[in-house]
Amino acid sequence: MTLTQQIITIAAVSLATILTRFIPFIIFPADKPTPKFVQYLGKVLPAAVFGLLVIYCLKGVSVTTGSHGIPELIGIAVTAVLHIWKRQMLISIAGGTIVYMLLVQLVF
Repeated sequence: MTLTQQIITIAAVSLATILTRFIPFIIFPADKPTPKFVQYLGKVLPAAVFGLLVIYCLKGVSVTTGSHGIPELIGIAVTAVLHIWKRQMLISIAGGTIVYMLLVQLVF
């Protein structure tokens, strides 16, 4: 990249970052109530994203070959148990991921 291209790239990334940080505060100021559809999205999107991640992670699992999906099943179980126990999504995701990676690297 030339120096001009680097400057343009950095400026574009900086502008995009600034806009994504400030636009929500401009569109939804503190003195106005948040629209109902935004509140609805805030309630349903976390679970939808979590479901999407589960499907994406399991799309290539074959129960007829290799480890037969056992590390994935154990990782899901650990994630579910941690979430039921702690009710913290990040702890659940991190715990399940760590257990899965340890199983894949050290056991299977």
